[in-house]
Amino acid sequence: MFEKQSIQGAYFALAAYTFWGVAPIYFKWVGHVSAPEILIQRVIWSVVLLLGILAYTGQLGALRIPRRQLAILFVSAVLLSMNWLIFIYAIINNNIVETSLGYFINPLVSVFLGMIFLKERLRPLQWIAISITAMGIGFKLVFFNDIPWLALTLAFSFGFYGLIRKNLRLHPVAGLALETMMVLPFALVGLVWLYQTGEMQFLNLNIQTDLLLIAAGFVTSFPLLCFAAAVARLSLTAAGMFQYIAPSLSLMLGVLVYGEPFGLDRQVVFACIWIALTLFTIESIHFHRRMARRMTTPV
Repeated sequence: MFEKQSIQGAYFALAAYTFWGVAPIYFKWVGHVSAPEILIQRVIWSVVLLLGILAYTGQLGALRIPRRQLAILFVSAVLLSMNWLIFIYAIINNNIVETSLGYFINPLVSVFLGMIFLKERLRPLQWIAISITAMGIGFKLVFFNDIPWLALTLAFSFGFYGLIRKNLRLHPVAGLALETMMVLPFALVGLVWLYQTGEMQFLNLNIQTDLLLIAAGFVTSFPLLCFAAAVARLSLTAAGMFQYIAPSLSLMLGVLVYGEPFGLDRQVVFACIWIALTLFTIESIHFHRRMARRMTTPV
């Protein structure tokens, strides 16, 4: 039974991260729409779909949370919206490679934030991994006078988002529904502004664009549901092993399909990140195995 659950969890994780990895294709399809409008449509249709899912599964009650959590959840909603906007902006402006770098850096950023805010102690190889990452970014700054701002903003915004959501311990679908509902009033105001200025593409261009923008809710929700199903069946360590699928696919899309540059500066930064992630992953596996042996060894 346990083995069957693990296999199902692996399939769900594979589906989630593969979908996230090829998601840039969708945003390229709607690249003729401005990034703010894509974000607005993503928020609106995500609310519709997520509430529909909660209603269908009889889980609307999960939307009730303590009032003291609302302010914190609003901060996470702002961080998530900012992350979405930067991601969309980067893709439609031919920076898929930069988004890939951001999500490769993200696990290391999460460890760093855990040290700063949760007082978690870094183990020696984790320090080395973070130092190698910093060296790669420093190389880009010193030799090319450039900092990968898009990648770093994506990594840190999602890192802070994960930090907040970890402490809130909310139902994954209900949590995202609440976050999108919190920014929905701002999205609707933005939609009215786009309409009044004549810049709104939805319902004003063609049916294909309308359908693609409506599909933004599915693009947001489908991988989330798969991910929620995966972590329910796998350990967090096992689920985490799949997380590099998404940025790897995005990188290949950016370079091989959309012809984005992958010069020496990016090669060095990515090489440092991959070395750091290899050390980080190997260390994590060995650490969790040691912990598991200690828990099963009689005292």
